[in-house]
Amino acid sequence: MNRKQIALSVVLVVLLAIDADAVYSYGFLGFFQAALATGPAITSFADMVVALTLVCIWMSEDAHERGFSAVPYLLLTLAFGSPGPLLYLIRRFADQTASASMHAELAQ
Repeated sequence: MNRKQIALSVVLVVLLAIDADAVYSYGFLGFFQAALATGPAITSFADMVVALTLVCIWMSEDAHERGFSAVPYLLLTLAFGSPGPLLYLIRRFADQTASASMHAELAQ
């Protein structure tokens, strides 16, 4: 694992802990009820939906260019939000590390 993957993994673990606490406290549907309870909450939720939609478009195109399916990460994003893109980036940086190591071996 490289530094980027470790940093993303730490962010993922913290985010999952926060998500687990929210779902434990409010329930899955209760989380959405709370997220849509006030004007500022609705604005934040709508902004998150737009941002994650743009990230999903990027993930789809990037995965297609790299020759693998983004579907698992898109489904995770739909169900849980940011953990999907975080897991995608962890995998993406793993592919870059493997590619760099392969190029170094070929250069020798």
